[in-house]
Order: sequence, then structure tokens, then C-alpha cells
Amino acid sequence: MTSDLATDLIMAAVALSALAIISLVALRGWRDWIQLKREELAAGHGAAQDPTVPHAGSRIEIADLKERLRKLEAIAAGVDL
Repeated sequence: MTSDLATDLIMAAVALSALAIISLVALRGWRDWIQLKREELAAGHGAAQDPTVPHAGSRIEIADLKERLRKLEAIAAGVDL
């Protein structure tokens, strides 16, 4: 009976140690991945962009404004959309 208890305690200790090691490795990987993404974002914002090419968000806004203008012109002309 004593050997069963000792074996169970050893197995529990090994399992807990393995879980701790895996958790620490995963945490280290997560931190490194976050740092990589931060560096990518910093490099993307610091890079000089071509001033003639609008930002993607600006292009979406311009397309939305053009669509609204087209609809308003159609309403002014009396055309049903």
C-alpha cells in the first residue's frame, strides 16, 4: 500500500512538473510572438509610404463617398435605384 501511494505521488509530481515546463515554454513563445508583432507594426508605421497611393481606409471612405454622391445625383435626376 505504501508503494502505491509513493508511486502516485511521484506520478503527480512528474505530471505537475511537465505541465509547468510546457506552460513556461508556451508563455515564452507567446511573448516572443507578441514582440515580433510589435516590431512588425513599428516597422510598418515608420516606413515612408508613397504619398500618391492613398491608405486603404482612405480608399474605402472615398469609394463610400462616391457611392453616396452617385445615389444623390440619381435622386436629383429623379431616377429610382
